[in-house]
Amino acid sequence: MKLSTKAISAAVLLALYGNVALADETDSKEESVERITVRGAFFGQQVATAVKTPTLLINVPQSVSVVSAEQIAQQALFSISDVMQYTPGVSIGLGEDHRDQVTIRGQNTTADFFVDGLRDDVQYFRPLYNLERVEILRGANALLFGRGGGGGVVNRVTKVADTQENFTTLSAGIDTFSAGSISVDTNKVIDEKNAFRFNGVFDAIDNHRDFKDGERYAFNPTYTWHASEDTRVVASYEYVNDDRLVDRGVPSLNGAPLEGYDNTYFGDPDFNNTTLEAHIARVRVDHSLSQNWNLNGSVQFADYDKAYQNLYPVNFDDQAGTVTLDGYRDTTARENALVQVNLIGQITSGNIEHTVLTGVEYGNQETANDRRDAFFADSQDDQVTFGFSDPLVIPEMTLTDAVRDRSSDVTFTSVFLQDEIKLSDHWIVVAGLRYDNFDIDVVDTIEVNNGADDGNNGLLTSSDSQVSPRAGVIYKPAESVSLYASYSKSFLPRSGDQFLTLSLTSQALDAEEFENKEIGVKWNVSDSLSVTAAAFEVERENGTAQDPNNPEASILTGTETSGYEIQVVGSLSEKWTINAGYSNLDGQEMGRISDGELANRDLAQLPEHMLTVWNQYQVNTQWRVALGVIYQSEQYASLSNSVTLPDFTRVDAAVYYNYSEDLKFQLNVENLFDEDYFPSAHNDNNISTGEPLNARISLQYSF
Repeated sequence: MKLSTKAISAAVLLALYGNVALADETDSKEESVERITVRGAFFGQQVATAVKTPTLLINVPQSVSVVSAEQIAQQALFSISDVMQYTPGVSIGLGEDHRDQVTIRGQNTTADFFVDGLRDDVQYFRPLYNLERVEILRGANALLFGRGGGGGVVNRVTKVADTQENFTTLSAGIDTFSAGSISVDTNKVIDEKNAFRFNGVFDAIDNHRDFKDGERYAFNPTYTWHASEDTRVVASYEYVNDDRLVDRGVPSLNGAPLEGYDNTYFGDPDFNNTTLEAHIARVRVDHSLSQNWNLNGSVQFADYDKAYQNLYPVNFDDQAGTVTLDGYRDTTARENALVQVNLIGQITSGNIEHTVLTGVEYGNQETANDRRDAFFADSQDDQVTFGFSDPLVIPEMTLTDAVRDRSSDVTFTSVFLQDEIKLSDHWIVVAGLRYDNFDIDVVDTIEVNNGADDGNNGLLTSSDSQVSPRAGVIYKPAESVSLYASYSKSFLPRSGDQFLTLSLTSQALDAEEFENKEIGVKWNVSDSLSVTAAAFEVERENGTAQDPNNPEASILTGTETSGYEIQVVGSLSEKWTINAGYSNLDGQEMGRISDGELANRDLAQLPEHMLTVWNQYQVNTQWRVALGVIYQSEQYASLSNSVTLPDFTRVDAAVYYNYSEDLKFQLNVENLFDEDYFPSAHNDNNISTGEPLNARISLQYSF
């Protein structure tokens, strides 16, 4: 696999590089102007908030995909998972149906999410109603993001109040299964220095699965104040309330997902539920110190109250005609306080230009979590086996006392410095370091009450200090083309991405480390078309993965993922736009020994091939049509490699009609050919079933 990957990657790079002569040279002075002033283009953004500097994406030595609010609306995307399906190198997970969970370059995560460049690591479903765009940066890079992000990060950029114009947009839609939404986006200019904006949404949640329902509403007012020509202040508050049924899909049978029961609910609709109430307040100040130096600072306070409870399948026996369920209730309360300050400067020394980024980050996170197991009278256990029927008739169940009762207090401090050095019109070097210090205190209340006779008094602590480097070299044979090579590292403290898994053993272990090596090419073929390609290798040391023999536990493992990605975004003609991506991934354990022999297993939820294409064609001034294809090759449901999710091809389509400048209609059809497929899993017996043919009609009215 490694040899073929390198060969194919080299061929891709050579093919693209061979066309460099076709690109026009641009006056080098224009670049320095564009770096500050350019903000958008047909293919999303020319710069990304998560990069922290005004560097053009073509000069960033890392794979970056940007999904705009316009694309989200046109494709009727509802969730982070929907967005990720059109991002090369990223696959989606079931997330136990109560949270966003993705696998980026083989690294499975529930915490590598950011909003406006600030960490957003609580486990929940993130809404899309208030976004300007979603930025997906792939490759480990602790210098920019801090801990985690071993495969990359997902950054949501929110809408803010605008002092330039008044507007209101109302949107509504409903689909075949009665899932629908109503949203509003209104901006009010108070005066030339002040503006107010309000975004709100109500979602009715439903799909093809029996008993599936739920509701979510959220609102996000923002206020912008231009205190002076050099200073802007943006204040934001978001409230999210989510209440929905938890559905962990279907079990497996004979090494494959159980077929013929795509609608059957393997749980208790009166018990399975998740709720979230979130308050997120944020203030950002941007200040221009001089023509070449800019300072920004953000403060965020967030309070999350999360609960979920579920019964879920752990086995299906077709010979005996039985199903086995397990279950529990889990609650989490978390408060986050984050402070981030960035200083960006542009310095010229002779013929060399520097873009310097330096900053500090401080955070405190307090979390309380407890879990209670299901208890079935028939089995006197948290699992029960009973006769299968549709719907299930589940034996009587209660909940035990807490089997887990932990609280954690995490404090981290970070300092970072990066220099982007333009040596000439053709060469750019990026180099930097980040220092992070983590202090983690965990109180295990059950162990505290048990005393310390077993050697564990329930008071656990860990302190990690890490230095994370980043280095990249960019060669620009033409202004519109860059070829790059980069190296970066990231880490994750031993307590896991939610800081609750610290134990007597793990508190003394080294942090997990991620090492990313990447080469790539970026080519702006024209002002309206870009092509990017990258080949990479990610190594993870001291890592953890879900134990396939006990889904509630983890095992220690190292992993290696290699592959390549290609993405084409933009306009192929005046009427035809495209967003196409392909990734080829290969990931395995490192150093696993079984019966005295090397026995590395393939990583879970990592399809070797993923291909997505979304085409849109402008028929005339009023009508547009679109066609999309998603192909995903087979993948393992878990690290056991015992259950395989089959490959699938899904075709989507859309029709758009502009009745007037103010009133627009669209029809989105998902799974046009009614493909029976299984897009994701959480483990061998929690496998999601894809929606059958369904349609969504939407309208948008602006005034």
